[in-house]
Amino acid sequence: MASREPGSCTDLVCWATALLLALGVEKAVALPEVCTQCPGSVQNLSKVALYCKESSTLMVQARCCTNQKGTILGLDLQNCSLKDPGPNFPQAYTAVVIDLQTNPLKDDLHNIFRGFIQLETLVLPQAVNCPGGNNAWENVSFYINNKICQGQKNLCNSTGEPEMCPENGSCLPDGPGLSQCICTNGFHGYKCMRQGSFSLLMFFGILGSTTLSISLLLWGTQRRKAKTS
Repeated sequence: MASREPGSCTDLVCWATALLLALGVEKAVALPEVCTQCPGSVQNLSKVALYCKESSTLMVQARCCTNQKGTILGLDLQNCSLKDPGPNFPQAYTAVVIDLQTNPLKDDLHNIFRGFIQLETLVLPQAVNCPGGNNAWENVSFYINNKICQGQKNLCNSTGEPEMCPENGSCLPDGPGLSQCICTNGFHGYKCMRQGSFSLLMFFGILGSTTLSISLLLWGTQRRKAKTS
């Protein structure tokens, strides 16, 4: 039986090692599109860069600051000639810091930030309003070249606001100046007024019978037209 030199590996082990390395490289390269939609990298002195340097577990990848799991915690799209953040922008909904300054952005960004409940620092061109308005943020600072919206408020905890959700619903934040109402357990339907579990069997039964009735009606109409012609 032929002996192997120290450090050598069997074909199976070598193949498995190569496969794992290839998968690791592929995973590292496969960044979300929003991180690469603009050439370049995170600017050295940007809010995103400073945030990313606060922890050794964070890393700069293209225009993003991510953790070891690849979750986007910072996004630097400044000076990218953007009129709007683009269709891939929702990929950064986990971001804590976003920089969009030096872009010809349109003013209305309200619904673009729906779902960005972790966002704490947003840098914008000076002429663009903070999403949700100034009251949706703890502090809004104005500078010569930009505006910084700092400390997103939880709209559900705002004092002086009327009851935002029905009696059997609970309010959840949904981004700057945005919220959503979720029915509590055991309730569903319009204004969460129906109690008990939602019956899928009844729903699909009604839907199926309605579809069948309409189909029979249309079939009968077509038959009458065929007989008279």
